[in-house]
Amino acid sequence: MRSQELLEAAKAVAVNAYAPYSGFRVGAVIVADDGTTYEGVNWENAAYPSGTCAEASAISAAVTAGRSALETVAVACIDAGDDEESFPCGQCRQRLHEFGVKTVIVAKPDGSAGEYRLADLLPHGFRFEES
Repeated sequence: MRSQELLEAAKAVAVNAYAPYSGFRVGAVIVADDGTTYEGVNWENAAYPSGTCAEASAISAAVTAGRSALETVAVACIDAGDDEESFPCGQCRQRLHEFGVKTVIVAKPDGSAGEYRLADLLPHGFRFEES
């Protein structure tokens, strides 16, 4: 899928988000190394911070399906203002880093797909290495 198609898919799945407290519905579509896509949405709980980000939901879907080599994520918040990009939070940037994601796609203010290197969004991501 092309970047714009992934972004549109993330927007479409964001409708399913459960965000009664923040009103900030987010959808994510992750692409595995074999091209398979996995979707996720954010969901909230009144006992903050017990909810889950859309990116984490999509990672969970991929891992549940047996995939752990991920390449690209498209993230869309359908409730964000038209003049702002909605990037993954810091925790999700680290999660994405651990699964090998290289490219993050978000909506630019004009609605087009903006592509960013995860390494630029998380320049010193942590990797645990056993010694």
